[in-house]
Amino acid sequence: MQQKVQEAINKIRPVLQRDGGDVELVEVNDGVVRVRLQGACKGCPMSQMTLRDGIEKFLKKEIPEVVRVEGVD
Repeated sequence: MQQKVQEAINKIRPVLQRDGGDVELVEVNDGVVRVRLQGACKGCPMSQMTLRDGIEKFLKKEIPEVVRVEGVD
């Protein structure tokens, strides 16, 4: 599942990079995906919205086994 999540993240990564940000996959465990926001996304007031409405929504659509996405520092 880790590989499937990484491939899906690679699809959404250009959208974040276009705004000066990025995302790194930290781990996948029991359907919970942990990611680290980087660049302009780190500390951005909209980062939680990016995480939930962007990354989590996309990953759940691509990989139904994903339960939730959590951000880590």
